[in-house]
This record gives sequence, structure tokens and C-alpha cells, in this order.
Amino acid sequence: METGSPHDTGTADAPGTPTPATADVPATDADADAEPGAGTEPDAGTEPVWHALPPGLLTMRRLLLVVWLGLLTLATALVPGLLAGPAWGAFAVLPLALLLWGWVMLERNWRSWRYAERADDLLISRGVLWHEETVVPYGRMQLVEVTSGPVERHFGLASVQLHTAAAATDATIPGLDPDEAERLRDRLTELGEARSAGL
Repeated sequence: METGSPHDTGTADAPGTPTPATADVPATDADADAEPGAGTEPDAGTEPVWHALPPGLLTMRRLLLVVWLGLLTLATALVPGLLAGPAWGAFAVLPLALLLWGWVMLERNWRSWRYAERADDLLISRGVLWHEETVVPYGRMQLVEVTSGPVERHFGLASVQLHTAAAATDATIPGLDPDEAERLRDRLTELGEARSAGL
């Protein structure tokens, strides 16, 4: 009889232990439910998501720079050198220095361009020496068009031009991929119509 009572107490303790264990399971479920709620807090922030321009725009601009200033450097070296003497060919250093300076500045300017789509407006930021940031409200957009010149088409690029009620807020986003330009045009047109209808 005495040996049976310890076994009875052991069996009483064994069912008692699972009971707190099962009580802990809903607690972990509640914690799991609380995690998504905490994860939504950063999404509620107003920090815009910026998009950079593709590198094809930098390649196109640098190629144009080399073509024009390269020809100018060659002409400055040959023409004065042949007409006035070899010493005058040193003036070719000026357009060559301008070419090197423009090569660096084009990259800095390309990196400064970016745009962000917010809930009520579009942000466009650019500029190295003079930084500019344009805010284009969706409700004021009158026309959004995609343009692509012969040089842009050769490099597979397109530009999005935004026309608003106020000429001061007109803006252009250059050097986009054609698919991105069309997507942005369709989205901005849709948002502009929705905002203007709400007004």
C-alpha cells in the first residue's frame, strides 16, 4: 500500500506538468499574433522609397560628351597647329581638360537624379551644386507622356514628361527603361484622374 501511494502521487504530478505546457502554447500563439502588428509600424512611416535612374543614361551622356569634346579637342590641336605652328596646338589641352571634368560631373549628376512615388504626390530630386526637389501632386497632373528621341531609342531609354496646371511644377524624369516609363505614365495618369475626380 505504501509503495502504491508514491506511484499515485507520481501519476498525479505527471498530468499536472502537461497542463502548464498546454497553457504555454496559447501564449506563444499570442506572441506570434503580436509580431505582425509590431511589423506594421515601420510601414506606417512617411519615408519615401527612392528610385534611381538606370546606368544607360550615364553611358549615353558620356558617349555624347566624348564625341563632341573629342572632335573639338582634335580640331583645336590640328587647325592652330597647322596654321600657326605646333606650339599653338597646346590649346587642345583646354577641351581635353573640360572632357575629363565633364566625365566626372556627369556621373555625379546622374547619381543625384531619383524619384519617389508617395500617396498623394511624386517627388523628383536632382542636382549636385544646386540641389532641387520637385513635388508634383497627382491631382494637378494634366498630361503625362513618354518621349524618346533617336539617341535615347538607340540606348533603349525613354523620358517621362509631367505637365501640370502650374508650369512651375512641370517636371521630367529622363533616361528610364521604356517599360518603367510606360508603367509610371499609366500609374500617374490613373492617380491623377482619381485625385481630380475626388476634387
